[in-house]
Amino acid sequence: MLKTELQTIEIESALQPRAAVIWLHGLGADGNDFVPIVDELDLGGLPPIRFVFPHAPVRPVTINGGMAMRAWYDIFNLDFSRRREDEAGIRASSQALEGLMARENARGVADGKIVLAGFSQGGAIALHTGLRHAGRLAGIMALSTYLPLAATLADEAAMLNQDVPIFMAHGAQDTMIPLPFAAASRDFLRAGGYAVDWREYFMGHSVCPEQIRDISGWLQQVLAE
Repeated sequence: MLKTELQTIEIESALQPRAAVIWLHGLGADGNDFVPIVDELDLGGLPPIRFVFPHAPVRPVTINGGMAMRAWYDIFNLDFSRRREDEAGIRASSQALEGLMARENARGVADGKIVLAGFSQGGAIALHTGLRHAGRLAGIMALSTYLPLAATLADEAAMLNQDVPIFMAHGAQDTMIPLPFAAASRDFLRAGGYAVDWREYFMGHSVCPEQIRDISGWLQQVLAE
């Protein structure tokens, strides 16, 4: 079980933040991975934002021969047609993310001014946690990822986040998480009534300048005062 206190890197766009973006990295990276993007975002007109970049714990990862690395949960195989999920790991990371949101609440940032964001594994945890979080969030940003534990969502979904804005972005050339698998998550969410803003880019398992511009525009919408 993960502790709820994760080590983090924090960047504030201005003093006394009134909003927060908690941004989770992908498999094998750490909180530093998306720090440079903050300077590339257009945050003009938005309230002061605290960007929180947590480090995933180090754990053995099955697909990498059991080698320990930073990971939000274990990955047993890359066969997306019969994927076995690490439910315990996913739920433990979700609990840790809940701890970070509670810390933002204690620092004066309400749920309605919190965006959960993540790339790949981190995006999966952001989706899983945000849709189940009891308080209404500002939005969920899921980059190059998919919805984990989809079969449990109907029973566990939080009513207040049934209409939460969801930004999903994926690369058409992604060989790590194939586009059709991510699109299936999009379709699943839309069928459940969720508002998914879906974007595709000419890229692999990565981030591109056009995507960063779109992220800026989406943040301008969901965090505007």
